Amino acid sequence: MIQPLLELRSIEVAGRQQPRLLGIDLSVHAGERIALLGPSGAGKSTLMAVANGLLQPDQGTVLWSGEPRARSSRGRRRQLQRIGTLWQDLRLIEELTVQQNLNCGRLGQWNLAQALLNLLLPLESEACRAVLGQMDLDPALLNQPIGSLSGGQRQRIAIARLLRQDPVLWLADEPLASLDPRLADELLELLLRQTAAPRALLLSLHRPDRIQGFSRVIGLREGQLQFDCKPQDVSAPMLQALYAATAEP
Repeated sequence: MIQPLLELRSIEVAGRQQPRLLGIDLSVHAGERIALLGPSGAGKSTLMAVANGLLQPDQGTVLWSGEPRARSSRGRRRQLQRIGTLWQDLRLIEELTVQQNLNCGRLGQWNLAQALLNLLLPLESEACRAVLGQMDLDPALLNQPIGSLSGGQRQRIAIARLLRQDPVLWLADEPLASLDPRLADELLELLLRQTAAPRALLLSLHRPDRIQGFSRVIGLREGQLQFDCKPQDVSAPMLQALYAATAEP
């Protein structure tokens, strides 16, 4: 049996009035591109935080490539290097150049001296040019500060930083939410193109009409999985139930 890249078993995360996640069982295998749907407050960002190790669940088990969370800092760093996250706010460092931001994807593999040297010298320029090329960006941007770039360029730089990290599991927490439709379609196409096997993608979406490029679709509501199926099996009644307004108490 093929080992999942990510496995969540009976995951629970407590909340103030109701659980943020409740009884979540989910496996992600190499080559899968999974769209995560759900209304605001459904628990999508919480699930992403559990998946990438930023949040320890109150109950349940998280396995990365069959291994539980490592106890040592070195072991956790080795595990988490295999997981990359594209955040909605991108988390690029405005004061640094494009090349310095790209090299931030290597910090999990570099020692302290290399990390500090990245602030002073242009390191591994050829590798940085290569990932810019994969994003159809001009290598001349390497020396530009992030603050001088357009929104579309920043989005592509954030994906290029993931390419520098080279994780096998890509997580994306609503990266399309604040983009105009044309730019959102371009970004989604890039993400799907870059996450073929042996990589996998788990992407939180706010628009169900963009699920057709995925291999699986998961519906999350009030912290619980409502469905897990192929895009062609997602029906209008399923989406209506997923996004239905919660009744007032």
